[in-house]
Amino acid sequence: MKFVATERHGEVSAHLVRPRGARCLLALAHGAGAGMRHPFLDAVADRLAARGVATFRYQFPYMEAGRRRPDPARWLTATVRSAIAAARRTAGDLPLLAGGKSMGGRMTSLAHAAAPLPGVRGLVFLGFPLHPPRRPGTDRAAHLAAIDAPMLFVQGTRDALARLDLIRRVVEDLPSAHLHVVDTADHGFRVLRRSGRTDDDAVDEIAGAVAEFCEPLVAAGKSPLAD
Repeated sequence: MKFVATERHGEVSAHLVRPRGARCLLALAHGAGAGMRHPFLDAVADRLAARGVATFRYQFPYMEAGRRRPDPARWLTATVRSAIAAARRTAGDLPLLAGGKSMGGRMTSLAHAAAPLPGVRGLVFLGFPLHPPRRPGTDRAAHLAAIDAPMLFVQGTRDALARLDLIRRVVEDLPSAHLHVVDTADHGFRVLRRSGRTDDDAVDEIAGAVAEFCEPLVAAGKSPLAD
C-alpha cells in the first residue's frame, strides 16, 4: 500500500501485518540504513503478530527513492505524522502505538514531543540511538522530557549507540518510561554465541517485551492524548 509522506516527496510504501484477533497496532519506522523490509523488522513483525500485535511498517522518502542519506529531520518527522494518519485510516479500530528501530524510533519521539501524535497511546524504541559511536552523551534524549506518554526502550547491552549506564539514567528520569535490556545484544540485536542464545531468540524476547508493554495500554482504554 502507499500513502503521501509529504507534499514535497509524494507517496511512500507501507506494509500492514494484521493477525486475526489483533489487540493493538504498532506503527513501526525503519532505521537509517535499511528499509521496512529489513529481515530484523520482518522477524519482529512476525513475532508480534503471533502475540496479537499488528504492525504498520513504512518507508521514509529517501529510502523509497533509493537514496542512502536520510532526509532532514523535518521531513522525517513529517513522514512519521503522515504514517500515523495512514495507520489510523487502515486499522483505526485498533489501539495505536508508534515507534521504530533506531533512527525511526527517535524521529517518532521527536514528532510526538513537538505535538502529540493523534491517537497514540505509547511509544516503542528498538535500539534508541542515544549518541554516536564512541561519543557517549545524552543530548539526543533531551526532548523526551516533553513526552507525556508511556515509553518502552528495548536496548542491547553491547549497543554502541547507547551506553547502558546512560540509557538507564535517561529512562530513570522519565516518569512513564520502561527499559528492557537484551543481554549481549548489539545495536542490531545480534547476540554473542557464548550467551547460549541465537539472534532469533533475541527477536522473540523483543516481541514479548513489546507485547507485554502494550497490554495495560490496551486495557486502559482511550488515552487522554487520543483524539
